[in-house]
Amino acid sequence: MEEASKVSRYLYTLIILFLIWLALTASLDEQELIFGFVLSAIVAAMTYPIFTTRGLANLHPKRVAYAIAYAPYFLWAMIMANLDVAYRVLHPKRPIRPGIVHCKTILKTNPGKLSLANSITLTPGTITLDVDGDDYFIHWIWVPDEVLHAESEEVHVEKASENITRPFEKFLKVIFG
Repeated sequence: MEEASKVSRYLYTLIILFLIWLALTASLDEQELIFGFVLSAIVAAMTYPIFTTRGLANLHPKRVAYAIAYAPYFLWAMIMANLDVAYRVLHPKRPIRPGIVHCKTILKTNPGKLSLANSITLTPGTITLDVDGDDYFIHWIWVPDEVLHAESEEVHVEKASENITRPFEKFLKVIFG
């Protein structure tokens, strides 16, 4: 992957920081917009080397569309996981079968791997305990029989990955490359 130009990286960082400013202030007052833009420009000048390597290429329409689609998908997954955990907690027999499972990711970039780990942890019932290269070790509140009693480590990893990481990866692979 070729690194983007300094100008492209600076402009991307400026855009993202200014959008964060807009989201946090929730104001379109002229003075706040000017101050937010100036502050974003100063911070972008100091941080663009560590903020991105791709620059404006991150704003490719396909990536942006997948990022927009990922937000409701993730929220839906979070809602469903919340309901599942609530059921398990409120059920008189407390049907839980906790365990630590090993998953592998297909993601290659560090921001993609970080987003996957955060998505897993923010989804109730799963917590990312460790990430080592492409290997994720995840505590899962309900380990299904097919994973728990897999005939080999490879099958265990594949079944666990199918259930936990793959649903998020289909979006994150496009967003983060």
